[in-house]
Amino acid sequence: MFIKIFLTVIFLVVMIGVGLYTRKQASSVEGFVLGGRAVGPWLTAFAFGTSYFSAVVFVGYAGQFGWKYGLSSTWIGVGNAVIGSLLAWLILGRRTKLMTQHIESRTMPDFFGSRFADQGLRVAASIIAFVFLIPYTAGVYKGISTLFEMGFGIPYEYCVVIMAILTAVYVILGGYKATAMNDFIQGIIMLFGIVAIIVAVLNAQGGLAAAVDKLAQLPSDADPAANGGFASWFGPDPWGLLGVVVLTSLGTMGLPQMVGKFYSITDESAIRRGTIISTVFAFIVAGGCYFLGGFGRLYEPVVVDGKIAFDSIVPAMLVTLPDVLIALVVLLVLSASMSTLASLVLTSSSTMTLDLIYRDKKSLPGEVEEGTIDDMVSEKVERRKVVVMRVLIMFFIAISLLIALNPPTFIAQLMGISWGALAGAFLAPFMLGLYWRGVTTASVWACFIWGVGITVVNMLLGNPINPINCGAIAMVGGFPIVWLVSLLSPKMDKHIVDKIFECYKS
Repeated sequence: MFIKIFLTVIFLVVMIGVGLYTRKQASSVEGFVLGGRAVGPWLTAFAFGTSYFSAVVFVGYAGQFGWKYGLSSTWIGVGNAVIGSLLAWLILGRRTKLMTQHIESRTMPDFFGSRFADQGLRVAASIIAFVFLIPYTAGVYKGISTLFEMGFGIPYEYCVVIMAILTAVYVILGGYKATAMNDFIQGIIMLFGIVAIIVAVLNAQGGLAAAVDKLAQLPSDADPAANGGFASWFGPDPWGLLGVVVLTSLGTMGLPQMVGKFYSITDESAIRRGTIISTVFAFIVAGGCYFLGGFGRLYEPVVVDGKIAFDSIVPAMLVTLPDVLIALVVLLVLSASMSTLASLVLTSSSTMTLDLIYRDKKSLPGEVEEGTIDDMVSEKVERRKVVVMRVLIMFFIAISLLIALNPPTFIAQLMGISWGALAGAFLAPFMLGLYWRGVTTASVWACFIWGVGITVVNMLLGNPINPINCGAIAMVGGFPIVWLVSLLSPKMDKHIVDKIFECYKS
C-alpha cells in the first residue's frame, strides 16, 4: 500500500506542478484553449493518443470486447492505430490546421459556423458537443474509479470525486498547454505500463503459448460444442467485431476534443512527425489493451443479477499481480484517464464559452473586416472569457460526476451513445468540408439531425440496435446524407467558398 500511495502522490504532485508552471500561458483565450497554436509534434501526438485511450478502453472496452471476441479483439487496437491515428492525421491534420487558422476558428462548432456561413450551426454544434460529451466523461470516471477501488480499497464514490477535483485543478490552472505537457508524461507511463502488465499477466498463465492454448479450449457462447473461436484470427463474431472497429476508429475524426489537437500544432513539418509518433503510440497502447483483454475468459468475472459485469473483467485479471505492478496499473489508468478527462472538460468549457456565451461577430471570408478577432476585443473581455471557461469546467465536471456516481449502463454503452451522436453528427460535414467545396449548409443541418436523431431514438426505444453498432451506422451514414443533400440544396456563395479554400494554395 505504501508503494501505491507513494507513486500516486508523486504523480499527482507532478501534474499539479505542470499546471502551475504553465499558468502564465493560459491568461488569454488563444493560450488557454489552443496553447497559442504553437504546440510541437511530440506534445500534440501524445495529447492525441492519451485523449484517445483512457480507462474506457483499458477497463471497459478491453474487458467487454476481449470477453466477446477473444484474441481477435486485438484487431480493434490495430484499427485504432491505422484508421483512428494514421489516417486521421493524414486526412485531417494539415487541412484542419490551415483552414481553421485561416478562418480564425478555435473550436469545432466555430468551424461549422464560419465554414458554412451559418452561426446557427455554431450554436447547434456547441449544444450537441456539450450534451454528448457528458456520458463520455462519466464513462471515464467509472473506469478509473473501478481500478482505484481495486488498487486502494477506497470506495468508488470517493475515487470519482477525488479524480474530478485533481483534473479540474491542473486544467483550470494551465489550460491546453498544461494538458499537453501532462499528456506527454502520462503517455510515457502508459507505454511502459501496458508492456509490463501484458508480460506479467501472460507469465501468470504459463506464457503466451500456454495462455492461447487455454483460450482455444473454451467453448463458444453461441455454440457450446465448438471450441477455439476465442483463439482464432477473427473470433466468434467477425461482423460484430467490425462494428466495434468502425465506431472506435473512425469516430476520432469527428470528435471535437480529438480534432482540436490539429488546431494547436505548430506547422506542417510538425504534423508529419506527429503522424508517425501518434501511430506508433496507438499500436502499442491500443493494441496492447485489447490483446490483454482477449485473455479475459481465463479469469473469473463478477456476476450481478445473473449477468457478467464486464467492467470487472480487467480488474479480475490484475488483482493477483504483485503490489508494484498494481501500483503501475493504477498509474497507467490514472494517466490514461486524467488526460482524457482534461481534454473533455477543456473542450466542453471552451465550446460553451466561445460558441454560446461570447459569440464574437465574425466577418465571413471574402467580406471586408477591420482587423482580426483579437484586435477587436479588449484584453479585459479576453480575461473574462478565460474566467468563464474555468467556471464552466467545474460545472461540466459536476454534471458528469452525477452520472458517474449512478451510471446507467456499462462503460462501453456510455461510449457508444456519446461517440455515435458526436461523430455521427460531425464527422461527415467536417471531413468533407475540408475537401469539397460543394458541401452546403443544409447538408450539415441534415447530418446533425441524422447523427443525434438515430442515437437518441435508439436510446428511447430501449436500444433495439446495440449502441456500439448504432454509433457505427450513424458515422458511416452521415457521408451519403451530406453528399445527397448537398446535390439537392442551394449552393453557398462561390466567392465566399473560394476565399475559404485559398489557405491550401501555398
